[in-house]
Amino acid sequence: MAGLFEGKRILVTGGTGSLGQVLTRRLLSCDEGTPESVTVFSRDEAKQHYMRQDFMHQSAATDDVIYQNAKQRLRFTIGDVRDFHSLIAAARNADVIFSAAALKQVPSCEYFPWEAVRTNIEGAENLVKAIAEFNLPVETVVGISTDKACKPVNVMGMTKAIQERVYISGNLRAPGTRFIAARYGNVLASRGSVVPLFLDQIAKGGPVTITTTDMTRFLLTLDDAVDTVIAAVRAGQPGETYVPRCPSAKMTDLAAFLIAGRDIETVVTGIRPGEKIHEILVSEEEATRTVLGHEGYYALRPMLPELADPVEEPALVGEYSSSGALMELDDLAAFLEEKIPEVVGEQFLRS
Repeated sequence: MAGLFEGKRILVTGGTGSLGQVLTRRLLSCDEGTPESVTVFSRDEAKQHYMRQDFMHQSAATDDVIYQNAKQRLRFTIGDVRDFHSLIAAARNADVIFSAAALKQVPSCEYFPWEAVRTNIEGAENLVKAIAEFNLPVETVVGISTDKACKPVNVMGMTKAIQERVYISGNLRAPGTRFIAARYGNVLASRGSVVPLFLDQIAKGGPVTITTTDMTRFLLTLDDAVDTVIAAVRAGQPGETYVPRCPSAKMTDLAAFLIAGRDIETVVTGIRPGEKIHEILVSEEEATRTVLGHEGYYALRPMLPELADPVEEPALVGEYSSSGALMELDDLAAFLEEKIPEVVGEQFLRS
């Protein structure tokens, strides 16, 4: 039986980002079938250069399968999702597109909201428009979303919420292509996330900065995020958004675990522009059209009647918030030691 991506030409927009690189590595492992090609599309030539070196010029002994497959299948294209014509050129040769290009730093989006609109919304529109107007033979597009798109209070979340809707409407505009999405929470140890920040502050002797003592976040690894994306490709219906079932924790507990009893001060700095105290993965309104999807993920059915099937028994009652079912400190410790031992291990050797 052929794998999910067997013989597929795959395009990853924003492929040099944290999620893009882990997704590319998973695709090149051929665990889900051997793709014909994996093309990384992004606007930063320096990041592409370093990624190419990492994937194609490392010692084969470190990761032989990825190394060999990178030489045979991995390609790089400079371009910007804001540029309609460069996106057409990249998408015309793709069977599956993972749309990971985004402006995702919350404060940056608050200070430069139009830039977030151009990348997160216009970029999605350009992709849908390219497929629809040029009848591109793209089979599946997966929009990479965020918990901040649910009841958004910041520009990043607002633009991602509209991005989700642009892709959902794409199923009507380009009915030969399946448009789906994957929405997930805070990714542990990804570039710009809280764990690297805390570890850097600890390594410098503190202080560790906490925005507010009440703040909670969903936690998952980049591999967990990729699992969600692939599950959506495997079984998502047109217009569905896949959401993982993941734990949450207080940021004060996360800081306490990483400090590990050392004499390091914590300082409450106040919430940054656009931040939420608690995140939500599925709102109360969305819960009425949420079902259990493939492999136990939540699947949000689209609200457009042309795409929606009746939901007789919703999988959720009420919203799915990071303030509920929080991990206690011991559970958080076990979770982090299992999920990111390579990130936190060195810190505890020093404690």
